[in-house]
Order: sequence, then C-alpha cells, then structure tokens
Amino acid sequence: MSNTIAAVATASGVGSIAIVRVSGADALKISLNLLKKRELQNRVATLASIYDKNGDLIDRAIVIYFKAPHSFTGEDIVEFQCHGGFVVAQEILDALLHFGAVLAKPGEFTQRAFLNGKIDLSEAEAIAKLIEAKSADGAKILARQLKGELREFIEKTRDSLIGLLAHSEVMIDYAEEDIGDITQNLQKNLEKTQESLENIVKASIRRKGLIEGFWLAIVGKPNVGKSSILNKMLNFERAIVSNIAGTTRDTIEEQIKIGSHIVRVADTAGIRDASDVIEKMGVERSIKWLEESDIAVVVFDASAPLESEDLKVLELIKKTKEIKVIVVLNKIDKVCKIDLKEFEGFDTVKISAKESVEPLIFKIEEILNQISKTDELMLVSNRQIESVKKALLEIESAKEPLNRGELEFFSYHVNLAIEALNEITRPYRYEELLDKMFGEFCLGK
Repeated sequence: MSNTIAAVATASGVGSIAIVRVSGADALKISLNLLKKRELQNRVATLASIYDKNGDLIDRAIVIYFKAPHSFTGEDIVEFQCHGGFVVAQEILDALLHFGAVLAKPGEFTQRAFLNGKIDLSEAEAIAKLIEAKSADGAKILARQLKGELREFIEKTRDSLIGLLAHSEVMIDYAEEDIGDITQNLQKNLEKTQESLENIVKASIRRKGLIEGFWLAIVGKPNVGKSSILNKMLNFERAIVSNIAGTTRDTIEEQIKIGSHIVRVADTAGIRDASDVIEKMGVERSIKWLEESDIAVVVFDASAPLESEDLKVLELIKKTKEIKVIVVLNKIDKVCKIDLKEFEGFDTVKISAKESVEPLIFKIEEILNQISKTDELMLVSNRQIESVKKALLEIESAKEPLNRGELEFFSYHVNLAIEALNEITRPYRYEELLDKMFGEFCLGK
C-alpha cells in the first residue's frame, strides 16, 4: 500500500458535481501541487483554484483534506468536489497522476479501508451492495450492516462455537471421567447454533430480492393472455399479441417498479408439448424461469375449461415450494367456464387483461411488502451465504463424533466451522479472495 492512489469517485457523464479522490501517504503533498498552496486544514471544506501540470486553471472547487487515520481508508485522503461533466474531473485526475499518484484499481479504496482495519468484509460488501440496492428496504438492511450488525451476529456465533471447543478440549484431558451430561449440553448448544445459522440462510435466500431486485415469471399455456398482461403492466406494447398459439417463443424480460421494489418481469413462452426445436427451447426456458423466480404469475383462461396443458402447468406449480405463486384467472369479461376448485390453496386474482391488471399489481406489491416487512438479519451476498453453508456442513459433521465421544474429531469440525464464519468478516489468509471480491467494486470506491 505504498502507492498513493487516485480516481474519479462519481459516475461518468453529465452532472452538476463530480468527486475526485486521492488516498495515500503523499495525498496531501500531491494535492497541494494542484492548489498552489502550502497547506490544507484538516476536515475543513476549502474553496480553491485547481491548476493542471502547466499551471493553467482547471476549475474553482471545494477541497477537503482528511488526515490519517481519521478517514475512510485510514490513510490521508483529499477529495476534490468539482463541477461535473466529462472534462473537469478527468483533468484533475490527470494532474494528480502527473504529480505522482497512480490510478486506483476498482474497489481499491474500500480494500485499503479493510486492510487498515476501518471496516470488516461484511461492511465492505454492504458498501458495494448499497450502490446496487433495488429497494428502500434493501438499503435499510445494508445500512444496518454498515453499522456492524452482521459482524456482531457472526462474532456471537463464533464465540459460541469457541466455547464448545473449549469444553471439548477440557473433556479430552479428562477422558476417563463420566462426561455424559457435558456431552448432552454440548449437543444442545451445537444444535442451537445450527438452528440460528440455518434461519439466517433461509431468510437471506427468501429476501435477496430486496438487494438484487425480485424476479417474476409470467407463465401458462399458450394464448391465455400472458403477453397482454406484460404489456398492461408496462403500459406499452412490449410483446406481440395475437390469437395464434405460441406467438411468444422466447423469454421477454423487462424491469418495472412495483411499490418501492424493482421487479424483473419475464413473459415466457407458453408451456405445452412443443412441436419444433425452437419452441421446445422456449418452453424449457419458461420452466427454468418458473423454478428460479421469486414470484410466479400463473395465467389461466377463465373463459375455457381446463385442458391437458393447463393441468401440466398446475402440476408444475404444485411442485414449487419456495416460490410465491399467484394464480391469475384472465378473460373474466367473458362467461366463466373454468373449474375454480382446482385453484384452492393458491392466491387467486381475477382480471381481464384487456381492461386492467391493477388487482394483480396490488397482489404482487402485497407479497413483496410481506417479504420486506420482517426485521430479520440477512446475508447480502452469495459469498456470505456459501460461507455459512460451509459452517453448517461442519457443524452437522461434528454431531456424530460427539455422540460417539470422539472429541478430537468433534473439535476438528468445530474448528473448520469457525474458519468458515471467519471468511465473512476477516479472513486474514485469503489474499485471492480479497482481490476477487474488491475487484468487483466500481472505480473510485
């Protein structure tokens, strides 16, 4: 970390303000070359003229100096808050590079904050995800994680496992004595920790749409009105609508906002026994979307009795366990001929896509609000989820040797579980993991 790094910290494009950030031991010295000043006051916003390497004026801007260690990275930082646009920020960056700074790699500012002990990995990931958050509720969850809520949970869980490990080591030293009651107590505490970790994994998978955006699939047999529903939700003719069955042969995706949530909606090919290769591929994608979505809007034609293709769709949605299913009975402007008993147990909405899909929108928003209203702690990245799953595997593996009184093997698996949890906050020995994770950040973070 001997280099002093610099980057434009705001998005490229036309805007009123742009921020250029420089961090490192020479940040102040390099910045003063641009300002033609001898000093900057710590943590004071200063209006200053900024000059390029030839002494020509670039801009008049606000400059703030943050003296180490009281800065985001823990190093000296200088921020230039200049006028926006494509040119000014780049000229300031070019001048900083000329006077000795090097261009920062993506995520390098946050990586330095981590390496200097200003944040842990869970907080670093919260920073990255906060930029991409797809809902207000998701942003609130990430803000809580920035305050260290996940770190506290992991440390508490880790301490519980270390306590089990300590008891196990003591029992190994007194192996000849009766340890039955202590073993039962260890088993009970181990299962309690396991339950706590399982709950956070389930909650995280269920609520990941708050961070990444929810996925919604519109499925059903051909010609039940799926494309009409999509067009009505979007308020423009995105999908071709016709009376010819199988018009939609591939998945059509669009992003919309429902309530405070961003939803990725897919109009899928009609599910049926396809006759040609291309349509068959479309049907396979439809089934995949159904299996992987957060919400499935399953459409049936209320003006016609159920057919074999409808029954196939019903069979598919009855197999889904984790997906929220909304059954839509479309074309209610006509005489209803469908058997409503087939849909008992499902959330059912009756609409005419020709007229309005508002009842469907309300139902989707209701489900999304139910998902977001709980105050559960959650993991915000696949990396965090995989680390907890790894710890759970080791905890499960520790049970059998504990029951047999093989405490060395019990301790071995508990140790591995602790190491897996350490990956979430501060894996000191995982340089490759750090480079990979911080490399996914945007430039200037």
